[in-house]
Amino acid sequence: MHVAAEYRQASLYVGDLHADVSEDLLFKKFSAVRPVLSICICRDLVTCRSLGYAYVNFLQLEDAQKALDTMNFDPIKGKSICLMWSQRDAYLRTSGIGNVFIKNLDKSIDNKTLYEHFSSFGKILSSKVMSDDHGSRCYAFVHFQNQTATDRAIQEMNGALLKDCRLFVGRFKSHKDREAKLQNKASEFTNVYIKNLGDDMDDERLRQVFSKYGKTLSVKVMTDSSGKSKGFLSFDSHEAAKKAAEEMNGKDINGQLLFVGRAQKKAERQAELKQMSEQLKQERFWQCRGAKLYIKNLDETTDDEKLRREFSSFGSISRVKVTQEER
Repeated sequence: MHVAAEYRQASLYVGDLHADVSEDLLFKKFSAVRPVLSICICRDLVTCRSLGYAYVNFLQLEDAQKALDTMNFDPIKGKSICLMWSQRDAYLRTSGIGNVFIKNLDKSIDNKTLYEHFSSFGKILSSKVMSDDHGSRCYAFVHFQNQTATDRAIQEMNGALLKDCRLFVGRFKSHKDREAKLQNKASEFTNVYIKNLGDDMDDERLRQVFSKYGKTLSVKVMTDSSGKSKGFLSFDSHEAAKKAAEEMNGKDINGQLLFVGRAQKKAERQAELKQMSEQLKQERFWQCRGAKLYIKNLDETTDDEKLRREFSSFGSISRVKVTQEER
């Protein structure tokens, strides 16, 4: 038994599928263009409902290319499908090379429009406008085949107007890079946030409590929607703010255990959460691709269960199917 390398190159990923699309429907759709070897719609292991994407496998590379060139963004059951090469090279998926991040898209920009605007810069391996149940989330990813296309796209499209929206176009940053940036920002803070303050705490008293750590530029005590007091201090140096947070966090003042830490602006907190969400979605988007093997030259006695036993030692298997060619 062995994996056919040429087969891997003739596999297309089909995304944005309507939940009711079946393998038979996809087979009829794609075989009208080129001969199809096999089709697999990825499904939930428990409910067997479609996960919204599938793999179409062709006998020849040129057959897959023809389908990609002529059928990308075709509607099936009212939804435009998204075709791209099934990318099994983990390094290409995760390195960030060739990947572009786009935000501030108009709600009307779909995958086809995105592809049309960026394909002039070079060959696109994949592109995706991220969306939820309410439609576009106004950001997208484009993966070019080479860095030259990436650089051109960023240079020409960053700051450009598209449907009256000024785009941000930049290199996709890995989770590690974003973490490092946030850590650097965290290591230079001068603003401190305090919560669990007593009811008798005011601006002047809070200043007195923290003045031993350094000069304060501003102090403010306020009450949140639940009636609890919280405070903000701005020091003139990072060292003073850091020392205050380290020594005052968890300290008991009039029976109240304080929380003292780096203050974050609302936009920064939202940006962190958004970055985490975007990263998870992007990682899941790539991880769910390229997890399939094609095996040929099987013995005629090999069935689904026997094949599963042979490969179970390498990891969890979600689906096994042995098919026979017509003679």
